[in-house]
Amino acid sequence: MQPIIYDVAVSIDGYISGPGGDISKFAHEGPVVDDYFERMRHYAVAIMGRHTYEFGYRFGLEPGANPYKHMRTYVFSKGLKLPEGSDVTVVDAIDCTELQSLRRSASGPIYLCGGGSFAGTLLSAGLIDRVRLKRAPILLGGGTCLFDGATKPPAFAILQTRSYDNGYVFQEYEVKR
Repeated sequence: MQPIIYDVAVSIDGYISGPGGDISKFAHEGPVVDDYFERMRHYAVAIMGRHTYEFGYRFGLEPGANPYKHMRTYVFSKGLKLPEGSDVTVVDAIDCTELQSLRRSASGPIYLCGGGSFAGTLLSAGLIDRVRLKRAPILLGGGTCLFDGATKPPAFAILQTRSYDNGYVFQEYEVKR
């Protein structure tokens, strides 16, 4: 069974984006970003919520296009409508059975790319196996929380930590059950 891994940049105050979805204060180049792209090569499936998928529209993503060409991509949303023949699969609801099936059928690790509410729901349901944080030396003061609405916070075990010259810290955690 493949793990679900939440791999995300986060501010010191716990936000994955600022007010209005602002990500401009996060690093967009350099070693921390290079390491992220290297990890991306090893994921087989991407999962996300509607707001994360639609966030890509700001950067030229066309409705129905797959933002991760080398991965099968699933968007979990009750209201998202995409064109016929889309390159992504829309799943109407967060269904633990559906996610377990996806974990069994995936050819490699599953990348949970966001967003905060989706991650909070999956964490509460016990469906996240690892958390990979790119901790940015910034304060956002509001926006999208790392685990918005998580109701059953588990324990975490640190697997690795790496510091970067630009003040970023990469941390990988195993979710304890």
